[in-house]
Amino acid sequence: MKEKMTIGILTSGGDAPGMNAAIRAVTRSAIFAGWKVFGIYRGYEGLINGDIKEFTSESVSSTIQRGGTILKTARCDEFRTPEGRAKAWANIQKFGIDALVIIGGNGSLSGAVELAREYEIRVIGLPGTIDNDLYGTDSTIGYDTALNTIVECVDKIRDTATSHDRIFFVEVMGRDAGFLAQNSAIAAGAEAAIIPEDRTDIDQLAQFIGRGIRKSKNSSIVLVSESKKGGGAMHYAERVRKEYPEYDVRVTILGHLQRGGTPSAYDRILASRLGVAAVEALKEGQRNVMIGVKNDQIVYVPIGRAVKYDKPIDPELLNVLTVLSI
Repeated sequence: MKEKMTIGILTSGGDAPGMNAAIRAVTRSAIFAGWKVFGIYRGYEGLINGDIKEFTSESVSSTIQRGGTILKTARCDEFRTPEGRAKAWANIQKFGIDALVIIGGNGSLSGAVELAREYEIRVIGLPGTIDNDLYGTDSTIGYDTALNTIVECVDKIRDTATSHDRIFFVEVMGRDAGFLAQNSAIAAGAEAAIIPEDRTDIDQLAQFIGRGIRKSKNSSIVLVSESKKGGGAMHYAERVRKEYPEYDVRVTILGHLQRGGTPSAYDRILASRLGVAAVEALKEGQRNVMIGVKNDQIVYVPIGRAVKYDKPIDPELLNVLTVLSI
């Protein structure tokens, strides 16, 4: 490994609270090691277009508390093509970049795998996604903040649900992962969570109606993952109106509200630890790994494994919600 390296940092895909803390940690750790750092703006799009600027320690001052990403982000269809990746490689060579630190979710890290497969570039991934769906790490940057945002919103919705004796279906992000829905349901005292991982032949709505509505419960909150597979909150609300017309039902879709806001202390600490660990991994000669945390210990996970395998939900969580929703 070269004694002194030049690294590039980019954020890609959906933004997540704590990304700035990760950018800050990588930048300052690299400078501490005597390395040169380039910030790459707008993700892979910026890598293709040469939207790249050298970073100093001051470049990341007063950023740890900010949501979003100072490097901006974008989804780049051109990078999915060999021609697009060739342009990205040309800029990597132009700026003398030896390694890339990529902060993002499944799609972003999948792009890193393709680039590393085609060109001699070392890649380190940091799991930055509110979905918490990357295999090999207990938590991802942004997940804790999003979870707290959802719980705060559901607490407010509960007041209206109780006042009007209504069922509220609250749709949260997560695509094909139900971590946000399941854990926010537990934390907010919701009656049920409808998630894509609950792959049984049981009708989840019928199951909820059967056990979640009692004579002593005139109002209920149900958290629903936005997964297209299940149809989302609107689908279940329409079913209630048709199949159980005796209930007054409403829908709240939290949407991008979940992505924003000041990162929690946990996300700031997690992002800082992972950012420092990314530079340490490069010092050790690691390549094409995602930095994760398991049982509060830093781990290296091959990026290919992190994006290939589904992260399972602990079945104990399903049981906890079932028991406590009576």
